[in-house]
Amino acid sequence: MSEAANKLAPTGRLRVAVHAVDSQRRNALSRVIAEAGHLVVGGEDAADVVLADGDRPAGETRPVVTLGGADHDLPGVLSRDAGADQIDAAIRAVAAGLIVRVPDADLGFGAMRETDGQALLTPRELEVLAALAEGLTNKAIARRLNISLHTVKFHVESVFRKLGARTRTEAVAKASERRRYETITL
Repeated sequence: MSEAANKLAPTGRLRVAVHAVDSQRRNALSRVIAEAGHLVVGGEDAADVVLADGDRPAGETRPVVTLGGADHDLPGVLSRDAGADQIDAAIRAVAAGLIVRVPDADLGFGAMRETDGQALLTPRELEVLAALAEGLTNKAIARRLNISLHTVKFHVESVFRKLGARTRTEAVAKASERRRYETITL
């Protein structure tokens, strides 16, 4: 395990429930967990993390690391052939509240629906964008919205990033184009 993973992972012995339909696979994974210095517990026992071969067990609410499962919304997703060090690092990271993904997997964030413009920008960002459209300076926006200059700068940068703009004018133009497109397609 890398030094960075050791710093993020909780120290000590974790209680890990192993879920696998195949008994040989369950035994092999249990050995990996035990050799990593963790305690293998039964499925119904108190566990810090569940290691599942394949998909998450039905009704499981504890943090899960899955090996080759199809549910990519779980905190830990590794390939089915992950090594012992990867499994150990993943269960430690998930127990610490982190999210683990296979390095070469294409599991990024799901795309936002383009037609849901209100979900793209927060209400405050929409207010800042409207003020930008009026040509107000950051200082004037801060006064109007009763927020700090630093907060205005934060919102302006966020609007730029979300709209893919580099200037105020470009942000207003892209937002206007998006609004026009959404109005047409409704």
